[in-house]
Amino acid sequence: MAGKLYGIGVGPGDTGLMTLRAKEVLEGCGVIAYPVKRPGEGSVALDIIKPVVDISEKSIEEFLFSMDPDDSVRERCRAEALDKMCMLLDNGEDIAMVTLGDVGVYSTYMYIDRDIRARGYETEVIPGIPSFCHGAALAGIPLMIGNEGLAIVPVAKENSRLLEDALDNFDNIVVMKAFKSIGMILDMMESKGIPADRATVVSNVGMEGEYVGPMVRDRDYGYFTTVIIKKKG
Repeated sequence: MAGKLYGIGVGPGDTGLMTLRAKEVLEGCGVIAYPVKRPGEGSVALDIIKPVVDISEKSIEEFLFSMDPDDSVRERCRAEALDKMCMLLDNGEDIAMVTLGDVGVYSTYMYIDRDIRARGYETEVIPGIPSFCHGAALAGIPLMIGNEGLAIVPVAKENSRLLEDALDNFDNIVVMKAFKSIGMILDMMESKGIPADRATVVSNVGMEGEYVGPMVRDRDYGYFTTVIIKKKG
C-alpha cells in the first residue's frame, strides 16, 4: 500500500506555536522532508520541530526545488524531487513535509501537493499559524475589525502594482517578503498620504533577531520580514 504525503505548517518560528495535530502527524511519519532552493542550505522549519519531535529514528530527506532563472533547470529539479518522493510513497513510507507558517501562504508545498495528487497519491494539508497572525498578536493590533477588509500581498519592484492597488482599496494590508523593500513601501505610503506610523514591522518572529515595531527606513531587517499597515490606525 502506498504511503501518504502530508504538508505541515509548523508555525512562524516558536516551537510552542506548532499545533498538536502537526506534532501527532510528524511523530507518526517515517520520513521528514523539507524543500530547499540550494543543496545543503538547511531548514528553519526542521529546526522548529526538533525540540518536540524525536527525529533520531526517522529518515530526513532534502528536496531541491531550484529557483534558477533557466526554466529547464527548475523543471528538471522538480521532476527529480517528485520522482524521489513517489519512490518513497511506493515503498509505503508516509512523508511529512514541513514548511514555515501556514502551508497555504506562499509555500512551495502546495505545488508539490498538486503534482503528487495528480500522480494518484493521497495527500493531506495540516495548517499552521501564519507569521502575520503571530506578528499582529505580538504587536497587539487587530488585523481587521468590524467591516474592514484585509489584503495580503508580496512586494517586489516587479509587482509593486499589487501593493499600490491594496493601499488604494483596503483598510488593512499585510505586506510579505518585505525585507528588501522597506524604502519602497514607505515612499508609496507617503505618496498616498498614509503616515509611516500606521505601519508595523514584524521581523524574524519567534527566531533570533526578532523585531516588532515601527518601520524605519535605514534599519536592517531579517529575511522573514512582514509589514502590517493599518490605514485607520
